[in-house]
Amino acid sequence: MIRTKLTILAACIAATHSVAVSANDYPLMPGDPLVSHQWHLQNTGQAAFSDRGGKAGEDMNLSLTHALGILGTGVTAAVIDGAVELTHPDLRDNVRPGSWNFTTDTPDLIPGGPTDRHGTSVAGIIAASAFNGIGGRGIAPRAGIVGFNLISSGNYNTANWLQSHGMYSDGYNKHSFDFPRIFNQSYGRTMSAPDSFDYTVDPWLKTYEDAQEEITRTTHGGRGALFVKSAGNGYARQTFTDPRFGSGYLRFENSNHGLPLQNVNLEQMDTSFWNMVVSAYNADGQLSSYSTVGSAVFVSATGGQYGVYTPAMITTDLTGCDAGYNPAYGRNDLHGGHPLDPNCDYGARFNGTSSAAPSAAGAIALIMSANPALSWQDVRHILASTARQIDPDNAGVALSFETAQGDTVSYQAIDAWQTNAAGYAFHNFYGFGAVDVDAAVNMARFYDEQLGQFTQTDRFTVTANSAIPDGDINGVSSTYQSTEAMTVDAIQVRVNIDHTSTRDLAIELISPSGTRSVIMTPRTGTILGQNGMENTQMLTHHFYGEQAQGEWTLRVIDTAAQDEFYVFDPRAAGAPNINMVHRNNSENGLLKSWDIRFIGRK
Repeated sequence: MIRTKLTILAACIAATHSVAVSANDYPLMPGDPLVSHQWHLQNTGQAAFSDRGGKAGEDMNLSLTHALGILGTGVTAAVIDGAVELTHPDLRDNVRPGSWNFTTDTPDLIPGGPTDRHGTSVAGIIAASAFNGIGGRGIAPRAGIVGFNLISSGNYNTANWLQSHGMYSDGYNKHSFDFPRIFNQSYGRTMSAPDSFDYTVDPWLKTYEDAQEEITRTTHGGRGALFVKSAGNGYARQTFTDPRFGSGYLRFENSNHGLPLQNVNLEQMDTSFWNMVVSAYNADGQLSSYSTVGSAVFVSATGGQYGVYTPAMITTDLTGCDAGYNPAYGRNDLHGGHPLDPNCDYGARFNGTSSAAPSAAGAIALIMSANPALSWQDVRHILASTARQIDPDNAGVALSFETAQGDTVSYQAIDAWQTNAAGYAFHNFYGFGAVDVDAAVNMARFYDEQLGQFTQTDRFTVTANSAIPDGDINGVSSTYQSTEAMTVDAIQVRVNIDHTSTRDLAIELISPSGTRSVIMTPRTGTILGQNGMENTQMLTHHFYGEQAQGEWTLRVIDTAAQDEFYVFDPRAAGAPNINMVHRNNSENGLLKSWDIRFIGRK
């Protein structure tokens, strides 16, 4: 009865509004015992089984959408991860055909390893069932689920990757009701140095990109699908292995100047336009301390912190008190048995951008369910247009450094929120902002945009052969005059640079309208490993909606003329702590060449 009354009330309100209606004051519909603790669904300041709560209102803003009965019906999401426990009592009603176990080469996706708890938790964030009297609730609790244990199987060959990403080997109908419209990828690599994005060097890059483009653009009768990917968890630490000391983490004595140790543009597949990269924010409405960031981030979504002092995410776990995350967290909270979870089928410690990606994926399922006619381009446009400027006073990060002449200068390495020439706000922490479900669904229901025909240009190469002065805030600039008559969605840049300390470098792209995007932050990476950049690709969404015609400027700045220190923190108890020193170069670098590709609409 309560659900019916809320649905009727919400429908009456929403039917009279063609603009976003805030629903944070609407209570979530009852029916699941843990739902009042799930801050990401509705943040009331609850502690979510941690020591303290967050800031009320910092959530996915979806209560009106749920009250309207828009719950993800008709949309299937693929969870590419460890195995998903498809028989979980809060998932089984949403399971659809198409799952695959690469370990046994069968459709029986039976969890068997420790990483399989990860896939089960991811699936619950997207589509745990609602109103069934158990557990919590997914963001899209009527969406379908299929799972692939690509990660836990260890079989990362190209055939398995392709099948898990939609290129089904058995000819599964790519236009069917159950074929996924969303592919969630809560995985990635933590890179310590720039890598090459070159099809001749790594042919698999083209294979993967071509497959994702085909699935994105051609499935579901041309409406297509979306690939959602976690940004990574490398803001504050970098995993590291040295044969002398073993495995551990790197940390900087100066906290890396407040800058991210990992930039999302170091991961090759995060620079592909076909992956929608998602960063994480916490229950206080700020960047989660671990979240990797950069200009390739499209939006941000709920990821939480660690669930001890402040909330993590409450979601499904492998069933039973001896399985999943439960044995690892022996606190008197939701783990190890609780009146609201007597069978230990849920957890309250899941976090990371592994949580943020399925939060966005669930939101996309709701948008697609609200208007099944939307294309993949429409959904991206809706997200960019309705995302909320979370953490609005965030000032970014300014880097103070000493020039080669001995002067101390300040460089704005990460900007505060910037509004580009087309009116879109962007921040390297959050992309276009936090996903706002009610606003996005409202736009989807009344959608009437004509975006134009998708297009992507060739790569246009600029030969620069220009010195990058050491420790000089002015850096070096190189320009490209574009004649492309198109609206920009995203831009890819590849650079070829000789430099003995790549960590010193900041790289900017400036549009004809004067919008500046820092596409590689300085102090990224660990100093060790590859120096210089060879066809290193970076992606930026900062210029969304601007025009491609005009002069584009690439600027490279060397931001160091002093030594950098860092400390090796071993994982193994008793292993040595090692202070490592890198002597900064005093030589000029060389910007040899760069290329630019425009992706957008005509």
